[in-house]
Amino acid sequence: MTTWRRDLHANPEFGFEEHRTAAFVASKLREFGLDEVAEGIGGTGVVGTLKRGAGNRAVALRADMDALRILEDTNLSYQSKKPGLMHACGHDGHTTMLLGAAKLLAAEGGFDGTVRFVFQPAEEWGKGALAMLADGLMERFPFDEIYGLHNAAGMPVGQLQAGKGAVTSAEDNFEITLKGVGGHSSRPQSGREVMVAVGSLICSLQTIVSRRLRPNETAVVSVTEVITDGTRNVLPGQARILGDVRSFVPEVSLEIEKHMLEIAKGTAQTYGLSAELSYLREFVPVVNDAALVDEMLAAAGSVLGADKVKLSTVPGTGSEDFARFLEHVPGVFARIGNGDSASAHNPKFDFDDGGLLHGANVHAAIARRRLAAQS
Repeated sequence: MTTWRRDLHANPEFGFEEHRTAAFVASKLREFGLDEVAEGIGGTGVVGTLKRGAGNRAVALRADMDALRILEDTNLSYQSKKPGLMHACGHDGHTTMLLGAAKLLAAEGGFDGTVRFVFQPAEEWGKGALAMLADGLMERFPFDEIYGLHNAAGMPVGQLQAGKGAVTSAEDNFEITLKGVGGHSSRPQSGREVMVAVGSLICSLQTIVSRRLRPNETAVVSVTEVITDGTRNVLPGQARILGDVRSFVPEVSLEIEKHMLEIAKGTAQTYGLSAELSYLREFVPVVNDAALVDEMLAAAGSVLGADKVKLSTVPGTGSEDFARFLEHVPGVFARIGNGDSASAHNPKFDFDDGGLLHGANVHAAIARRRLAAQS
């Protein structure tokens, strides 16, 4: 498994470009003797099917395969061979853990029914799950439940946590365009430049969470870019303010969009400008099924030890494409320890190979528990 993972790490591929990765996965699944291996699902996705016994229920196990556009800075012997691309979120490890589970279950069985091994492309930009679903994933490879694992920096290797209800946030992307009249920096009175309004608007956007939402509602509004048509001695006449919003329930997302438009229009009016808002909902929250979380913790405890699993009560404000599958079937998204690694999306990140077998065993354990032979 370490050899597989390091090979994948050295050969990262961006979303919907995972051709080598998908071929690697499909080759291994066939080598393990799965009943069916389908490629090209949703572009570059792979689905493996393994059947045992006469059970009519199916459980899906999912991993993501894509890398990020980040220049790696690890100096590892197996670091990325593709400058500007790296597995900075551990999807190389996620893919390997699921391959390990496929090999275990193919060799040892221990379940009655069908296991679907879902290898998803393009998780990082929230398009891969939808692409697989649009390509008939549920109709062609039906399943009743789905489970996924994601590494967690700072959690000891060999530990697992899962929460009930919303465990990751939605991610909305926004772009506010302010338009006025630019001009020479020595004559600001001659136009309607936008920079002062930009500064005011950025500060005002922070009042959405602190003053417009109820105190018990969790959300984050972040401005991440400002792009203007100005230069060193030119006052810009147009500016684009970009950022993202995190929240856990659709009503809060809608409320934030409403207030954002009000603030943008009001700020523009104050400074004699016009304002436009583009607001896109890229990710929806991951909402775990409460009863299946208990099942996941029990399954993980059986292979990691009961003292190594924990019910998480604090949702994270990161986002995850796994949520799209949970709009169709119940399931659980859990975190598994990655030790003292750098945080995800960091040029120095690496997946801890010590966690590979733990992840494979957890995947196999939940499949066996949910597809236990009926006496």
